[in-house]
Amino acid sequence: MKTLFKLAIVILMFLVNLAIAQPSLADPPKVTKNPEYIELTQSLNRLLGQKEAQGRSPELQQKIDELQIQKAVMESGITWGQCRNETGKTIAVYGPSGEKSKSASDSELYFLASGESTPEGWDCNGLYLPRGIQIAGVDVTQPLAYKVLNGTQLVAKTNPDTGELSLNVPPTQVLKAGDGNWAVPNLSQAFIESRIPSDLAAIEVDD
Repeated sequence: MKTLFKLAIVILMFLVNLAIAQPSLADPPKVTKNPEYIELTQSLNRLLGQKEAQGRSPELQQKIDELQIQKAVMESGITWGQCRNETGKTIAVYGPSGEKSKSASDSELYFLASGESTPEGWDCNGLYLPRGIQIAGVDVTQPLAYKVLNGTQLVAKTNPDTGELSLNVPPTQVLKAGDGNWAVPNLSQAFIESRIPSDLAAIEVDD
């Protein structure tokens, strides 16, 4: 009798564990369906193919290591990026559309004051580059959106010697007006600096 009772307990525990585990087994990780994740994986595979065909070089290995880290971050479930403004002036950043937004764009523009960072958990996914700004010796001749991956901390600074904009990470994409589903309006840096910074912590966004 005791043996049957113990057996019944074991079976019951097994069924409970199976019921708990089933949802996680049924739903494959969403990150594998993310277009950015797919593109990153393809880029990493191309670089690994180059390494196998051409041999290892410090520059190639650095790119591979960086992509592997970015891939691991995305797989970890971090779904937001952070932007920090150390330029000495207000900048425009891209973030999630607010609940009350009527925009069809995947991202909206917000204004970030100098010395400020976007809040933790609030997904800053890029920087707006107005026409006429200089970045790394290149004049931006048209407005651009500088897109970065989730899990990235983008820091914007002004080079004190040249006055150029300095960014600490390369973009995953650079979009111009009409590319993708991001709004890239024609704004001047003077207009951006005249804006009152956005209260990002108070903005309710769509899940």
